[in-house]
Amino acid sequence: MPKQKRKIKNNKIENLSQTILNILRKDHSQAFNYKQIAAKLQLDDPSSRNQIVKKLKDLQGKGTIQEIERGKYILTPSQNYYTGRVDIAGRGQGYIIVEDLEEDIYVKSQNLNKALNGDIVEVYVFKRKKGGKTEGEVTKILERKRTEFVGTIQVQENFAFVDVTDYKMYTDIFVPKNKINGAKNGEKVLVAMEDWPEKADSPFGSVIKVLGMPGEHNTEIHSILAQYGLPYEFPKEVEDYANNIDTSIQASEIKKRRDMRDVLTFTIDPKDAKDFDDALSFEKLDNGNYEIGIHIADVSHYLTPGNELDDEAYERATSVYLVDRVVPMLPEILSNNACSLRPNEEKYTFSAVFEINPKAEIVKQWFGRTVTYSDARFAYEEAQHIIENPTEEIHTIPSNISITDTEYTVKPEIAKAILEMDRLAKILRTKRMRAGAISFDKVEVKFILDEKSNPEGVYFKESKDANKLIEEFMLLANRSVAEFIGKQEPKKTFVYRVHDEPDDEKIAALENIIKRFGYKLNTKDRHTTATSMNQLLKDVHGKKEQNLIDTLTIRSMSKAMYTTHNIGHYGLAFDYYTHFTSPIRRYPDVMVHRLLQHYLDNGKSAKEEEYEEKCGHSSDMENLATNAERDSIKYMQVKYMQDHQDQDFLGVISGVTEWGIYIEIISNKCEGMVRLQDLQDDRYEFDKDEYAVIGQRTNKIYRLGDEVYVKVKNADLVKKHLDFTMLGHGKDF
Repeated sequence: MPKQKRKIKNNKIENLSQTILNILRKDHSQAFNYKQIAAKLQLDDPSSRNQIVKKLKDLQGKGTIQEIERGKYILTPSQNYYTGRVDIAGRGQGYIIVEDLEEDIYVKSQNLNKALNGDIVEVYVFKRKKGGKTEGEVTKILERKRTEFVGTIQVQENFAFVDVTDYKMYTDIFVPKNKINGAKNGEKVLVAMEDWPEKADSPFGSVIKVLGMPGEHNTEIHSILAQYGLPYEFPKEVEDYANNIDTSIQASEIKKRRDMRDVLTFTIDPKDAKDFDDALSFEKLDNGNYEIGIHIADVSHYLTPGNELDDEAYERATSVYLVDRVVPMLPEILSNNACSLRPNEEKYTFSAVFEINPKAEIVKQWFGRTVTYSDARFAYEEAQHIIENPTEEIHTIPSNISITDTEYTVKPEIAKAILEMDRLAKILRTKRMRAGAISFDKVEVKFILDEKSNPEGVYFKESKDANKLIEEFMLLANRSVAEFIGKQEPKKTFVYRVHDEPDDEKIAALENIIKRFGYKLNTKDRHTTATSMNQLLKDVHGKKEQNLIDTLTIRSMSKAMYTTHNIGHYGLAFDYYTHFTSPIRRYPDVMVHRLLQHYLDNGKSAKEEEYEEKCGHSSDMENLATNAERDSIKYMQVKYMQDHQDQDFLGVISGVTEWGIYIEIISNKCEGMVRLQDLQDDRYEFDKDEYAVIGQRTNKIYRLGDEVYVKVKNADLVKKHLDFTMLGHGKDF
């Protein structure tokens, strides 16, 4: 026997017990005999087979394996198998997150057995080492999280490899020459993983789309969408179907609805909005109360369950708002035309109409289908101008904030309606805050783009009274619809938007960080936590650390989600809450409209399982869209900083790790990193308890929250990453 083969055989025999256990563990529901084990080990000589038989008997004697029929063995059933989700950490190792276990299961890279980030797997847990972490091995991949990846293709003579952009993907993908789909070396592509042969280091795949050269604007935006499996165009059959819908307003349909076309109605939206899915109506009643209508585009009138348009909207589940474009949930004929409540047009709507007294108390409510006519359209800035100048007899909108860029006068009845609704909204908001709602008014970063989508400037968007006016009435509609169904007996299946209480550990971590800035929380109970959190958000407003603390506070919260199981909404302090007000851009709102109408028509309770599955899908798609939106902002920030490499920037240290210091630029909120190895003046050590790095020789400290000056060292558009050069502490300049 050749020396090399003998060596391999000896290794297999030496670790025979462990090797047999690994084979039985990999498929613990299947029984194996000695011949099958020998075949898997590629051992075919009588001596090796005898040793396998002997080891099987030894393991059976120890109770590790069982003989379930003559000569056939399985692993002794144990409680050591769990199902969980893979979370890949650094260097290809990972953790399995199991719902019922407090501690995640650590898995070395060699024991992942081809499991990738996000996969649902079966994991076998080894006996825990004394004082060590729980460790295990993936025995079965139950469900792949994703099979399509974005990466850069390296084309060789007879094959290609795709280096995947996602840092949690620890392997490249092998692509045979006949499956590269015309991709050229160095291009970004979308690749489908098709197979991962037993003995192959890399999975095999095929290129399904060429995205373009890295660094080019459209390539990078399309890559972001492709990475999250989000489409950027509609299939032709969906567009054709939408374009053939009759969107005219019919007298026969009006008869089935409450006609509110004569009631004063208007919209308030962002200046650049194209889809107006909500409008407000206002009427003063003879008894001194007000009738206020929240009118929402009746998207469910045009979407029939099960047709291609509805299926496409469900699959997308949400519109995606990237920095330079919107990827809509519905084709333009609906999103910007038929369902958009544009001024001076009649529209089918679904409405929540309230009689409200001057103290902002709800006297009566009504829900149902309506037909409305919008008398005017306002941008937030225009409505804000009216609110900020309440005593003007004639409300004139100046040209610099006017939608039309020309000065104009607002009809007195509309100005009065806006002012009165602002007053009522402020009362509703105060009540909400007293009940324990948390006021997240996080600053939004916006870019001024040229005609080629290059960032020319950065500005911050803050929520003002006009935004809060709309917000309060939308919250009122959402809460009231949820309450109306949620309190009915017998209980009915419904789609709720829920928000759990924050995790104690996350709140403790937040407390630890904010005390570095001189702030504290009172976490005695639910109400004091919310009150002190509001105080914190108020105290940091306008300070250098505002964005950092706003972000950390939001991260300490649970994630809001859709479900049929109502647990209330912690952040809003509501016992019942849903999404009813944005069906053009959110599919759950379409489901809510359908269910509400079904129950108004005295229909029986819908199937809970069916709606719970749809809720799960909607929550998942919302998370993907949020990640894509975040990536597009990061990309645009890097692009912006690329053009300002010669500038010194004042920033605040937003994070400290053992490999580097994260700094957020105060003037534009762009975040980048100074690597510890790039700090040339000393050797810095990370101090976890101090949230700081400390120079070993000079004792110089860079601590979380410190102001520092930095310069751009490297702006990587493809990785969406900024490297800074440290210039020194802010106080030293």
